[in-house]
Amino acid sequence: MAYYDTQFLVKGDTLPQLNLIIRDSNTAASGATLDDTDSSTWAPIDLSGATVRLKFKALGSTDVKSTITMSRHAPYTDGRVFMLWPAGVLDAAGTFIGEVEITKDS
Repeated sequence: MAYYDTQFLVKGDTLPQLNLIIRDSNTAASGATLDDTDSSTWAPIDLSGATVRLKFKALGSTDVKSTITMSRHAPYTDGRVFMLWPAGVLDAAGTFIGEVEITKDS
C-alpha cells in the first residue's frame, strides 16, 4: 500500500485533474533496484483489461461519499490513470481520503 502526498482542493470545484501512476510495491521497475520506501523503484501495474475506481470518503468515516471511475492512459501497461472531479463531489469542506480499486476482467 502506498500513500500520495496531500492534495489541497477547493470546495465546490471540479479541478484540478487527478493523475496517478499505480505501482506494485513487490516488483522492481525495469532497470531499478526494489526499495520498499521509494515508490519510484516500484513497477507500474499493467491495467490492460482493468477498471480503476477511486472510492472517496471523509477521513474517519466508513461511508463512501463517491465512487469515481478513473480513465487509463494508453499504453495501459504503464499504470497511469486520471480523473476529473464530478460536479458535487467536492461539496463540503473537510479532510477526505481516497482508495484506488482495480478490477481486472480476468
